Amino acid sequence: MEETTGSNGKGRVDGEPLVSLRGLTKIFRDFWGRPKVRAVDGLDLDVQRGEVFGLLGPNGSGKSTTIKIVLGLLHPTAGTVSIMGKSPRNVGIKKHIGYLPEESYLYNYLTPRETLSFYARLFDIDRRSRSKRVKQLLEMVGLTQAAARPVGEFSKGMARRVGLAQALINDPQLIILDEPTSGLDPIGCRQVKDLILTLAQRGKTVILSSHLLADVEDVCDRIAILYNGTIHARGRVSELLVEQDTCRLTMPSLTPEQTKKALDLIKSEFGAAAEIDHPSMDLEQFFLQVVERAHGTASHTSGVERSDGVAEYLSDSK
Repeated sequence: MEETTGSNGKGRVDGEPLVSLRGLTKIFRDFWGRPKVRAVDGLDLDVQRGEVFGLLGPNGSGKSTTIKIVLGLLHPTAGTVSIMGKSPRNVGIKKHIGYLPEESYLYNYLTPRETLSFYARLFDIDRRSRSKRVKQLLEMVGLTQAAARPVGEFSKGMARRVGLAQALINDPQLIILDEPTSGLDPIGCRQVKDLILTLAQRGKTVILSSHLLADVEDVCDRIAILYNGTIHARGRVSELLVEQDTCRLTMPSLTPEQTKKALDLIKSEFGAAAEIDHPSMDLEQFFLQVVERAHGTASHTSGVERSDGVAEYLSDSK
């Protein structure tokens, strides 16, 4: 049975949602037309403008099928899909969508600059704007120094950065990212997550599918967890993860005597024993601190360059 919790992220509940699914169903059939797999089963879902929405679930839960239907790559068996009030099969709506698939399918003999220019031409972006966007995107993903190398020489993480830049070349309003941090080092993961948050602040709408739940927790306003093609939980991340029956009190470090006194006082006043521990940073924070110190003492880098922010042309969505 479907469970719902919470409300829309960032308070964006007014107006028509950017993406709306109603009764979405997809049944794959065999050669003889007999039902074989019900990949999506009566899915109802809204994604509001300017939010980061996480689509989660185990393998075979219907995430990829749902994404392909939203992109117009598959026809639903039943139900409706609306993007900005139009069908995903509408050719005109494609220019407002950016998509990063789970695997980065790139032409190995093209350089990152040539790859981005190629996709920019597909969107009929004029030469001047194309050149500016390519330059900004290469800086954004840290590949300026590698811009003249064939992508066939790249590691998976570097190719992933090219794929992410390609998904943004048309300044889309809806950005669909399937495992965006796959193959990236911890620095790249942090940069991608910061980029997603910046895009949302600029009014972009992001649908994120990932098995790396820590990444989802860091950036998503709301999530939906699918199993067998139906939603079993959804809501704001901050509300879904709160343990309502416990609380944590943070204070300066105490001496052993003070600690014992505090524990005894809590037990005598409230009739329940308490636990005391020390707050800690997560491994990602520690890793980034170490690399930041190393970066400050290094004269050059042989890998991906450090980058911050977002390409300037990625305008606020209205």
